[in-house]
Amino acid sequence: MKIYTKTGDKGATSLMGGAWVSKTDPRVEAYGTVDELISHLGLLRAWNNNHAQNEEILQIQQCLMNISALLAADEKTTKVLPKIQLSDIQQLENSIDVMNKDLPPLRSFVIPSPPDVAAQCHVSRTVCRRTERMAIAAGDQFAIAENIIPYLNRLSDYLFVLARKLEM
Repeated sequence: MKIYTKTGDKGATSLMGGAWVSKTDPRVEAYGTVDELISHLGLLRAWNNNHAQNEEILQIQQCLMNISALLAADEKTTKVLPKIQLSDIQQLENSIDVMNKDLPPLRSFVIPSPPDVAAQCHVSRTVCRRTERMAIAAGDQFAIAENIIPYLNRLSDYLFVLARKLEM
């Protein structure tokens, strides 16, 4: 199978469902930024030596792959796509609560710093926030699946708390 098709050489791509759109379409920008976030989380896992945290981050990456598919689907899609469940959001909230119990109260802004794994977590957090903004922009023009925005919002909170924990 060839990896290159040359179909996008003129700046267009197809959504799941068959619609052709510009590569600057808000949906393409949104799922492209999700892809970037997934990659940053992969680097975070590569630098992290905590197996339990890495398993949780892997689950997050899988959820983000679902979000990417949801953003890439147009209204003509006939494929059954995974949904982002409230339980996915609640899992993030539960993890945030558990990690927060061990952290001192926050008294000032946090400046990303070593170790490398914590700094990469902050990079992932900022990419997550951009991902959320891109998904909101897509949602301003097109219907997007329920729970994408709350999930991304909570994920940036999760990554902030995880970065603080990794800095300890």
